[in-house]
Amino acid sequence: MSSLPDTTSSSMRPLDAVDHRILAALSADARKSVTSIAQELHLSRANAYERIARLREAGVLRGYTAVIDPRAAGLATAAYVFLTLKQDDWEVLRSALADEPAVRHLALVGGQYDAVLLVRTRTVEELRRVIFERIQSLSCVQSTQTALIFDDHAEHRHAVAPEAEAPSRWMGSRSASTAPRKVAAITLV
Repeated sequence: MSSLPDTTSSSMRPLDAVDHRILAALSADARKSVTSIAQELHLSRANAYERIARLREAGVLRGYTAVIDPRAAGLATAAYVFLTLKQDDWEVLRSALADEPAVRHLALVGGQYDAVLLVRTRTVEELRRVIFERIQSLSCVQSTQTALIFDDHAEHRHAVAPEAEAPSRWMGSRSASTAPRKVAAITLV
């Protein structure tokens, strides 16, 4: 797997509320033009273009994608698979599952388990094959626990911290928009 750009570099200024609004606009519609984003956020087109370019260069904005309804695309069976790994085998797991199309999300977690996977397949039989034959057969996996998903609601969006949503922070208050602040952002899938 390729390594991600270092977004902790001191040369990258912290994201401000306008940056988060741009990310939210692109998350809602990745086809949105720079001109329409600029108009929506009351920015000049040049400012919006420069911010988007900076977000790309810093690795914050890594690409543009279509949001696909997995059930409508034929992936009607889904499960969360919780894994206990052998010590220090996170990278082994990532490499081993990098080419497994049924694994839609893989995360290292703290707590009772070491990793959690979101697995989507067409059928229960295919899900069983992926879990028993592909995942559990890996030497780095000590144990698994599977939670079958009966119904899910996934909304792909960029959520900004409440302080970033305040209009005074993104519509013209120079001191608020230029002051260095830490703003938390979460992408929900």
